[in-house]
Amino acid sequence: MIVSINQPGYLPWLGYFHRIAVADAHIVLDHVQFEKNSFTNRNKVRVSEGWCWLTVPVRTAGKFGDLPIHELEISREKPWASKHWETLRLNYSHAPFFDQHAGFFRSVYSRTWLKLADLMREVTGYLLEVFSIHTKLYFSSQMKGRGKKDELLVNLCRELGATGYLSGPQGRNYLREELFGEHNIAVRYDDYHHPVYSQVYPGFEPFMAAIDLLFNAGPASREILLKDQKWVAL
Repeated sequence: MIVSINQPGYLPWLGYFHRIAVADAHIVLDHVQFEKNSFTNRNKVRVSEGWCWLTVPVRTAGKFGDLPIHELEISREKPWASKHWETLRLNYSHAPFFDQHAGFFRSVYSRTWLKLADLMREVTGYLLEVFSIHTKLYFSSQMKGRGKKDELLVNLCRELGATGYLSGPQGRNYLREELFGEHNIAVRYDDYHHPVYSQVYPGFEPFMAAIDLLFNAGPASREILLKDQKWVAL
């Protein structure tokens, strides 16, 4: 069984979904500490000037060191949801497939969200469905495996009976492959090669939120997401 593990993110990029798609099981690493200025609560979308951040404000005052992602609360002091919806509507309304998905996102941004994890699960679940990615998901907050850094990853993999672990490319900087090897877990790295496709504005900006591909390519999104990827199979 090939397992991938990643922290959840708000409107994740294409590489996030690729790693889930090519694994047999994916663990959402949602019990670890929230990192400020990470992609957990923000991501990029295409605008006429290039790109901009969409950030979900979270309540962190006096809580750093005690902010597991699955318990992170959304701040209600700013009208972030209406701003995000207007940004998407204004910049993607002419994208070929925006109208097909606008109803879902309009509904998401009209609801009151208390926890970031619930919002991320709703949006990511929708994107997995429209990309036809049916990999089984697990949540570390509901699992027993604990530890630090790569020890945590090994323990989570062992809990699912993994024979292989698919890491992102940055894992090369800290993973001790011999630790995985002690438990007969092979390690490979997913060096995602970002595809180029037609965007709503001239030129191409890579590393946008995956909704950029969805709104522009619609039913062809899965093929574009997965094509021409050169990674070493486990």
